[in-house]
Amino acid sequence: MNLDELYQEVILDHYKHPRGAGLREPYEGESHQVNPTCGDEITLRVHVDGDTIGDVSYDNVGCSISKASASVMYELVNGATVDDALARLAEFTELMNSKGQAEGDEETLEDAVAFAGVSKYPMRVKCALLGWMAFKDALVRASTPGRTEA
Repeated sequence: MNLDELYQEVILDHYKHPRGAGLREPYEGESHQVNPTCGDEITLRVHVDGDTIGDVSYDNVGCSISKASASVMYELVNGATVDDALARLAEFTELMNSKGQAEGDEETLEDAVAFAGVSKYPMRVKCALLGWMAFKDALVRASTPGRTEA
């Protein structure tokens, strides 16, 4: 099995067995995002406990890329410090904007490196980033009192 096939298997596994799916309480920030080019949608909630991401929960509909990416994002940020979660968000965003020129650091991005090939396809990049952008927005809303819903 070559690397591309392995990456496809990782994405397929996260698509078929999403981690962290289902909206849960408590949460301080919620964001609803839509990719208008394809119709993918996600509602994501974040619970912040001090400087730690206490929980990320989400409900999404869409393609395998957007659904798998949200699952991978959950594994990378849930339980992490806010700073570490934001660093992983920045690193994943950089990978997605590399147009296939970056491989990603498996040490920090773990299963998210499987999306390196997706970065070659601009229309798919939006799918891969949808959950991550919802996470970023929900985190901002969590830190802004009174702003929990999109």
